[in-house]
Amino acid sequence: MRLTSPTTPDAAASANRSWWDQDAADYHARHDAYLEGFHWSPEMLTEEQARLLGDVRGLNVLELGCGSAPCAAWLARDGVGFVTGFDISREMLSHADGTVPLTQADAQALPYRDGSFDVVFSAFGALPFVPDVTPVLADVARVLSPSGRLAFSVTHPMRWIFPDDPTEFEAQISYFEREYVETDEDGTVTYAEFHRTIGDWVRALVATGFRLLDIVEPEWPEGLTRTWGQWSPERGRIFPGTAIFVAELA
Repeated sequence: MRLTSPTTPDAAASANRSWWDQDAADYHARHDAYLEGFHWSPEMLTEEQARLLGDVRGLNVLELGCGSAPCAAWLARDGVGFVTGFDISREMLSHADGTVPLTQADAQALPYRDGSFDVVFSAFGALPFVPDVTPVLADVARVLSPSGRLAFSVTHPMRWIFPDDPTEFEAQISYFEREYVETDEDGTVTYAEFHRTIGDWVRALVATGFRLLDIVEPEWPEGLTRTWGQWSPERGRIFPGTAIFVAELA
């Protein structure tokens, strides 16, 4: 069983920095509704509904892979003590509204002091795009205060086995294939995304000092007709598209 990727951390970072820089404008045009406020997933589950971060009043909060930081900005308006975020893509950051301070950085090398934050979270940011998530989670644990909370959403591991076509219901990819990489004609990596099974995520969290509190699998809500890539009402009513892991330092 291969848990690590042959793609190097530097290659993944370079590829995804370029990819998101090029895609930033189109991404914001296509997903305008999702980028209004704090949504955990394409099922449009909001932090206002779920409160997976707990009571963040007076706390220091960090968003991993924040993009243009709509989630962090919502927290600032909701009364968080202090919130900041970072993203690898300068173009994604350029779409932020200026509500919160942001930094361009790689999740594989967090530029923060030990114990700086009480809560760290990510909504589909950073973690699916690193070849080896264990050292990243260890670094997250480093910047968290004792008993700090981590919450992050990713594509549901079972969704990996289906193609991106939202009308396709036949599994075509092995659940145990852990890497999707695109390259140019010279073999240079241009896009890299990495899959973890449920067991992979649990083991990585435990290995880095976290205690798993919950795995949330949002149901597709009635009345939501918007299709986003592989997420659609037809699929969403049958099997989950998102997994949200909630953990705290043990």
